[in-house]
Formats: sequence, structure tokens, C-alpha cells
Amino acid sequence: MAKPGANSMRFIQISDCHLGPLTSEALLGLNTDESLHDVLALIAEKEPDFDYMVCTGDIASAGHDACYKRFVSIVRQYFSQPLAWLPGNHDNPKNMATFPRQMVWIEDFSLGQWQFLLLNSRIPFEEGGELSPGELARLERALSLRPERNTLILLHHQPVPVGSEWIDQYVVKNAPQFFALLERFPNVKAVSWGHVHQAFEATRGALKLFASPSTCVQFTPESQNFQVDHLMPGCRSYLLYPDGSIESTVLRAKDRIYCIDYSSTGY
Repeated sequence: MAKPGANSMRFIQISDCHLGPLTSEALLGLNTDESLHDVLALIAEKEPDFDYMVCTGDIASAGHDACYKRFVSIVRQYFSQPLAWLPGNHDNPKNMATFPRQMVWIEDFSLGQWQFLLLNSRIPFEEGGELSPGELARLERALSLRPERNTLILLHHQPVPVGSEWIDQYVVKNAPQFFALLERFPNVKAVSWGHVHQAFEATRGALKLFASPSTCVQFTPESQNFQVDHLMPGCRSYLLYPDGSIESTVLRAKDRIYCIDYSSTGY
């Protein structure tokens, strides 16, 4: 593994904040504003000097415009670094697109020897995900344009099963087509997503696969039915090197007691 150096960069992924239109609203008993603050405070303590932050969807519980305004305001209380987001199944892309670029980025971007491609896997009014023909064509164009640049792809829905039967029914429907495209571009080093509310790591050949925890409630890994985990809210931190190698760790809030309904069978 490469050693940290001046040319490495730090990238933070948060996901599935599920903010309601009011600050008092909760998901399964957990105040999602509170848990987002806790995760951001943790990042400020552990990894304050990151280069970029991306939220991989479900910023809002039901797509209200007030949620996106408050999300940006909360993040800016802690950090001035560039911020990007992409839509999840609970989001409203039209409301997200109203924010000016200097506040939050909704497009692909580059840092050093890396490019970050943000994909929209949302299917309107459905839980599951799919990459439209237009989105796959856009991905192919972006990869063809800079085949020499290390690439990390981000989306909301999981393109592979994570081992939890109830949520794996929502795997990206055309994932085989997605991976067939990526196999043509060895500069794609990793794919990362949200949606599953749990940490996940795997490999597919040389390709690294990651899922980020949620900044609110966590789902129990390898569970056949819906189950809430006792792990704390969290995020992912990545250290990216010019040679294409990646290190990733999960950060979780600690020393917190939340009023979570662990007996819930769904939400």
C-alpha cells in the first residue's frame, strides 16, 4: 500500500441523512438533524483537512426544499470545503438542482489525478435503482474522455447485493450492463454508494466496492428481514493516491445515546 504523501487527497462520503422539513422530525425515533451534527462534528475532530465531501443521496426524507437548504447550512457550520450531492430514492432532484454551484456541486468533478463521476440511479416513485440509457451513455463519454485518470464512481443504490435480502431487492436493475461498461476502463478504481445504511466492502476483480453508513439509523448487515442495527451513525473517509490506490475507513459517532426504535420492522 502506498504511503501518505503530499500528492494524496482525502475524500469524505456521507449518506442517507433523511432530514425532515422540521428540525424536530425523527426517523425511527432518531432525530436526524442531531445525528447529522454528530457525524459532522466527528469528521471535524478526526479528518478536518479533507479535500472534498459528497453526500450519496437521501439527504431528505421526502424531498422537501427546506431539507436541502438546512443540509447545506448545517454542513457549512463545520466545513468550507467543496460539497457535492446526488439524488437518492427519497430525494427530489428538481429541488436539489436549484442550488448554485458555489454552494453545492451536482456534476462530475476532478481532483489531482482523480475524477469523480456522480451517477443518478433514482427511479421516480420507486425504492429500487436503475441507470438510464442516457446516464450510461454519459458515463461512457466521461470515461472515454480521460481514460488515463483514476476514477471513483458514486451513486445511491447498490450495484451488487450486500447480503441483506430485504434491501437487496433494490439492487441497480441493470447492474450487469453497468459493470460490463466499467470492464472496458481499467482506470475505474472504485464504486461507492449509500442506500443500504451499513458499511460494506468487497472487490470485483481489481475494482473496489464500498458502501457508506448512514448519518442516521443503521440497518443490520446480513439480515433477511428489516432490522435496525445498534451501530452508531457514521460516514466513510478515503485516502486516494496518484497511483490509483485507495485506503478507506469508517468513522462512527461514539458516546451517544439515541432514542431509536430497534424493534421496528420497517419505515
